[in-house]
Amino acid sequence: MQKPAKLKRRPHLSVLYLMMLPGLIYFFINNYLPMFGILIAFKKIDFRKGILGSDWTGLSNFTYLFKTSDAWIITRNTLFYNVAFIILGIIIQVAFAIFLNEIRNKLLLRTFQSLIILPALISMVIVAYLSYAALSMNSGFLNKAILPFLGLPEVSWYSEPRYWPFILTFVNIWKNAGFGCIIYLATVVGISPEYFEAARLDGASRWKQIRHITLPLLKPVIIMLTILNIGKIFYSDFGLFYQVPMNSGVLFNVTNTIDTYVYRGLMQLGDIGRSSAANFYQSIVGFVLVLLSNWFVRKLNPESALF
Repeated sequence: MQKPAKLKRRPHLSVLYLMMLPGLIYFFINNYLPMFGILIAFKKIDFRKGILGSDWTGLSNFTYLFKTSDAWIITRNTLFYNVAFIILGIIIQVAFAIFLNEIRNKLLLRTFQSLIILPALISMVIVAYLSYAALSMNSGFLNKAILPFLGLPEVSWYSEPRYWPFILTFVNIWKNAGFGCIIYLATVVGISPEYFEAARLDGASRWKQIRHITLPLLKPVIIMLTILNIGKIFYSDFGLFYQVPMNSGVLFNVTNTIDTYVYRGLMQLGDIGRSSAANFYQSIVGFVLVLLSNWFVRKLNPESALF
């Protein structure tokens, strides 16, 4: 008589919980424990008394922030730049993903993939010095090579605010396009070839295949990443707005964001309470925007909503 096959013994749940414990501890220390610092936004910090012993100031730190013109400037810059980054980023990243999917030569494909992803691996400090090499008044590539070739006068880039919205947008798109492109490319590659074969049999051109097959199937991923980016719309890339303009005071009106404002308020003024208030304001607005954008998406297409 044949013996019944032995069933594999499933690991006890306690083993899985034990394996999960280090990650949970790290997550708690790194993400939740610092939330205790929210108290600083409502206090006048006295280091002799400590955080808990310092005097409560209510909303005075927030009142000071919103009474100054800085609140409007940093909010405007943070919001408008991120809106531009999200819209242009989606268009360029999707275009790159579709372009890479069309390349059939493996060597050429690997070359383009490397060139697109390389900027994302470069430190923002290096990007700042690359920008300086291009924009320097005395030795910059633009002033010494491009502008003379075009018959245009040299430009003092670091003292001309009107150019910097375009410079910062270009640098951000150039640096981050590769990372988003990988996500979209993974989705495009995963689309069943049968859809495209059926479309070719019906006489659809390549553009029609992209328009009616690729883009609709990319829509859920685009919506998901857009919602996540909207949640960070009140956060800015500190290195981009602080290091690339070389902390030039002349450019503060177009380069100062909430993150750089908090840093300068902390390092130059030493005002921890007001810096924390600006950071708390940033977090609350970002959280509300995630809820609103997800609610809006759920009304239009429930399947594409995050929750």
